This record gives sequence, C-alpha cells and structure tokens, in this order.
Amino acid sequence: MRSVAEALANLERTTDSPLFVTLGRIFTDAGHEISLVGGPVRDAFLGRKAPDLDFTTSATPDETIAILKPHVDAFWDIGRAFGTIGARMGDDTVEITTYRADKYDVDSRKPEVVFGKSLEDDLFRRDFTVNSMALRLPDKVFVDPFKGLQDLIDGVLRTPGKPEDSFSDDPLRMMRGARFASQLGFEIEPATFEAMTAMAERIEIISAERVQVELTKLMLGDNPRAGLTALVDSGLAALVLPELPALKLESDEHHHHKDVYEHTLTVVEQAIDYEKDYNLEGDFILRFAALMHDCGKPATKRLEPGGAVSFYHHDVVGAKLAAKRMKALRFDNDSIKAVSRLIELHLRFFGYSDQAWTDSAIRRYVRDADDQLLRLHALTRADVTTRNKRKADRLAHAYDDLEHRIAVIQEQEELNSLRPDLSGEQIMAILDLRPGREVGEAYKFLMELRLEEGPIGPEEAEKRLLAWWHSR
Repeated sequence: MRSVAEALANLERTTDSPLFVTLGRIFTDAGHEISLVGGPVRDAFLGRKAPDLDFTTSATPDETIAILKPHVDAFWDIGRAFGTIGARMGDDTVEITTYRADKYDVDSRKPEVVFGKSLEDDLFRRDFTVNSMALRLPDKVFVDPFKGLQDLIDGVLRTPGKPEDSFSDDPLRMMRGARFASQLGFEIEPATFEAMTAMAERIEIISAERVQVELTKLMLGDNPRAGLTALVDSGLAALVLPELPALKLESDEHHHHKDVYEHTLTVVEQAIDYEKDYNLEGDFILRFAALMHDCGKPATKRLEPGGAVSFYHHDVVGAKLAAKRMKALRFDNDSIKAVSRLIELHLRFFGYSDQAWTDSAIRRYVRDADDQLLRLHALTRADVTTRNKRKADRLAHAYDDLEHRIAVIQEQEELNSLRPDLSGEQIMAILDLRPGREVGEAYKFLMELRLEEGPIGPEEAEKRLLAWWHSR
C-alpha cells in the first residue's frame, strides 16, 4: 500500500459485503450509530480480511440485543459487563461494543468501564492511531480523527493522544506496540518508544495471562526480531521475559564466544525459515524453544584456562529456566513440556557430526524426542549460525544423514510407535506379577533391549525377560 487512493480502494473492496449494509440499516433504523472499527479497518486498508469483525455503537448492550435479535442466527452476552455483545449472522461472527471511554486506575489491573458518548471518544481511547480509524455504516463514511491512515501508509506506530496517558490507562499497550512491530513490520515512533521505556515498570500491574497472549502473538508475527528488539530495548523484556536480555553476555577480550543474544534472534529467524520444510508453519512451540534454547548460558558461563569460555549443561539448566518462566506466564502444561524437552535435547545432535551414531543411539534420539521430533529437526538445523561455510555444510550434511537413517530405521522397525516386544499385561502373566514397581522395572528392561537391538520377537523377549528376572 503506497498511497491514500490505494488504501481507500482496498477498504472499499474488502468491505463490500451485505453484512455491513444489514448492520448499518438495522441500527440506524433504531436511531443508533454503528461503525466498523479498529483492527478490521486497518486490515481492510492493507487488503486483507480480519479474522474478527469489531463494531462500535451508540446503543447500550440491552439496546444492541434488542436490535440484533430478529436478524441473527445466535447471540451471546458474555462480554455485557464491558459493553460487548457477540452474534452470528450466516457465516460471519461479529462483536458489537458500546462506545467506551474507560481507563485504568493507577494501581489496578482492570479498567473502570465507562460508556462514551461519541465515536470520537471511543477512537481516542484506542491503543494506536492505526487502530483508531472507523467506517460509519451503512454509508461507509471513513472517520480518521488522528491521522491513522497516514501512519498506516508510513508504517509508524503512535498513540492517538499523549503516549504517557495511553500507557498509564492500559500498560499492556506497550507490549502491543512491540507485537505490532512484529506482525505489521511497523516502527514505533520515537516519542512513543521513549514513553514505553520510561513507563516499562508499569507493565507489572498487568496479569501474566494478558502478557502471555501478547507475547504469543508477537512470536507468531512475520518479524519477531523487530518485536523482541523493542521489548529488550524498552526495558519491558527485563520485566516479562528477563531471560532474553540476560543473553547479552559480556564478550571476553578475545571473543571466544559468539554474541548469544544476536545468535538467539538469528536462530528464531532460521527456525521460522525451516517451518515449511516440516509442515510447522506458524508454530509457537518451535519459535519459543528457539528463543529460549540458550537461556541457560548466563548461569553456566565459565572462563576456562587459556581464556576459552564454556557453558556446560546449559541445555539442562535452560530447560528448567524456560519451564519456570512459562509457568510464571501461565502457559499450559503441554506447551511447557514441549518447549522444555526441545531445549533439553537441542545439543544432542552435535556429537553425531563427529562420529556416526549406532542404530541404538538413533532409536534413543527418536524415543527421547517422541512427538517433538519434527520440531527438534527444525530447531537443531536453525541452531547452526556459523559464518564458516565449510562447517555449516558439514553440519547440514550430517543432519541430512541422520534424518535419512531415522527414516530407514522407522520404516524397518516402526519407530514412531516404539514399544518393547512384550506388553505390560504379558510381562505380568509371564512373571506372575500384579501391577506395581517390579512390572515397571521389567518393562524398562525390555525397552532398553528394544533400543539396543531393535525388535527381537515375543519368544526371544520372553527368554531374555526370564533370564533377567532370575538373575536379579
């Protein structure tokens, strides 16, 4: 989008829908205003359809329900306390919110909900000018009191009013600025960024759940580096994700280790490049594991004799630190487990490039990765950031070989469902046991046998099991 004319053409094309005509008509017939507002208008200018359609109206929630009821397939009022009513009209889902003019108390995480009197009031309370544009319905009159369209064309993020006031009202807007830098590729205007930096500590009144949502959206943007850099440079990361700025380790005078922070951002970018190779497009787990894969290095940094720098066991330490941070940010247990496992395993491959693994070692690699194997492939490849082309090519060829051998063994042995040759029930029958610790030990013995030798068949497995049992 290069001009106002092109932007307006995109808006007209994207909003050419009977839905907008119907909503405009039924609200104006009832004596109320209604406008498409915020992100959907911004995305319409950019020539894309927003995933959610947000409208604002002069009608109260009760009046909105009364207007909608005869015309919608279903409606819900779960957001009524905040002025929002949702509805489904054919294939479209809409949210309609009464004009708002609320703001946060200085020490509160929750806004005091105050309904506004005009569209301009509602637009003024929004986070950035690019989200403070509206389209009045049904006549499609464009409303842009804060020059959001020009900022959209220029690729700039600024607040409708003073940024200090905006960020004081809702501190999460500071993280949202970093998120939009990632999603839209926009630059944060200097005065706005200065306010973010000066007021970074105010983010601490925001709940971990809301911070997590913004961080997730940032990581899933087209350019996470821009958003992450904004978080770090503003001081926000030190409060919500301190492991990231901690990667800015002091280089030793002989530069015996690479810049871990810059390396990490590069690994995130390269992981995104590998997503398509493993059908992992837009994969948060992979991207966040890439971001946190070296977070154990600051705690394990050691200066060795001769000036070398080591980070022994930073994979294990990093897995624990990442899990702790994700728990603090209220991520779900499955995501925490997946990211932690990837970080714990991200160094495993690098011994393969020095000496080819046995089939047993490959089975263990697949077993330990389990359902994270494809992500581990992508992360391991992304972790190669050396500028030494010969070394990079050697590592790439080595991983090609590892993947090939995994595929061959999987085809031969069905590694994806790696199990011992005898089930738990069979073990109990053979050894005349009841469920308990001894069954688990026997199962573990047979699994180790499976990993070392591959499938040996039920008869041979029973012989080995009995020999092991009697030798205990």
